Amino acid sequence: MSAPNVVIVESPAKAKTINKYLGSDYAVIASYGHVRDLVNKDGSVRPDEDFAMTWQLGDRAKKNVNDIKKLVKAANTIYLATDPDREGEAISWHINEILEEANLLKDKEIYRVAFNEITKNAVKEAFDHARELDQDLIDAYMARRALDYLVGFNISPILWRKLPGSRSAGRVQSVALRLVSDREAEIEAFDPQEYWSLETLLHNKDGAPFTARLTTLSGNKLGKLDIGSEKDSNTAAGRIRAKDLRVTKLTKKQARRNPPAPFITSSMQMEASGKLGMSASKTMRTAQRLYEEGLITYMRTDGTTLSADAVDQARALIKSDYGDKYLPNEPRLYKSKAKNAQEAHEAIRPTDLSKTPSSLKLEHDEQRLYDLIWKRTMASQMENAIMDQVAADLSDGTDDVVLRANGSVISFDGFLTLYIEESDDETEEKNDKDRILPVLNEGDKTKLIEVR
Repeated sequence: MSAPNVVIVESPAKAKTINKYLGSDYAVIASYGHVRDLVNKDGSVRPDEDFAMTWQLGDRAKKNVNDIKKLVKAANTIYLATDPDREGEAISWHINEILEEANLLKDKEIYRVAFNEITKNAVKEAFDHARELDQDLIDAYMARRALDYLVGFNISPILWRKLPGSRSAGRVQSVALRLVSDREAEIEAFDPQEYWSLETLLHNKDGAPFTARLTTLSGNKLGKLDIGSEKDSNTAAGRIRAKDLRVTKLTKKQARRNPPAPFITSSMQMEASGKLGMSASKTMRTAQRLYEEGLITYMRTDGTTLSADAVDQARALIKSDYGDKYLPNEPRLYKSKAKNAQEAHEAIRPTDLSKTPSSLKLEHDEQRLYDLIWKRTMASQMENAIMDQVAADLSDGTDDVVLRANGSVISFDGFLTLYIEESDDETEEKNDKDRILPVLNEGDKTKLIEVR
């Protein structure tokens, strides 16, 4: 397997994909993730010595490192092709240090190559623009690892002594636990007050269902706590059932709804949870496989930009598959809301949008996640949806009982023809805004189906 050029990556799956794009002069080998970590004993991070650290080779990494050394001995050039983020840079740095310490880099060239997608063009571009290791990313990794050690290694033993059977302490988890504890204290101190609200299910004149809430009773606008008992609720429900309800007032306001930005890591995890029922960790494992198979761009990113080629491809597909009215006049540009976002990193997108979900035969979870990413990417470049924001009052013509239906009527579906974003805000106001109403006109009769 020896070759003049050695390429080192993290995983065998990634090695297999990259190997297809490189010639026989390249040997691609996997490190199987991190190869070194801090020694698991006191003094591995020494703040008094400018935060000096003591590293050790992992037991499972020894064979993998020996295999890498054998290839490097026979090679002229080494390429460190780990992932394009802090952890990837750290793995490359550790491997470089190990090879330096073994005196294996004398008279050899070693380069860092990074790509956001594992495609032939991206890999070639990365090799054409090989660089040195990024010391800023390495320093960021070391700072995080030192803090993890100093907090966890020093505090966990105290925690175990004081609270036998407890879990470990940590840089992030201990702070999160404090927030959870404070919130639980607020919940326990809360003095609950009983109140009831009434919602109805109705059909419009065409039999299409919609919901409306009781807002006025006996001529008085209801506050949140005005129906304070089950008895009062049952009485109000009986009065609603006794009414022949029709649309007595209708207000409309047209609004444009923009498509959501392409996925970043957190938005992908939230949407996969809401739409696919996937945990954050399962989403990332599935996305990792899609990335290593060359189907999507790198999945750890906070950037919402798309490459010019991806935008052009999306716009061409929208024009051909959906028509001109679904295509904006200009490409859509997105900027991250996060202050420290790395705008140089692309959003998560398919590497080739012409590979539609239906054209691929993937493992079940991979297929579902790829479908979500493909639709989100395409929708991000589509035309706005045009919505009529509607508020409809229903009564018998008096103000004895008045119901209110809030929602939207789609005037032009735009990007909604392909993708509807999950709501992460469960307030009534947000739900009303996102609720789709059937067509309602002033004077229309309605049929009451249920009061709940």
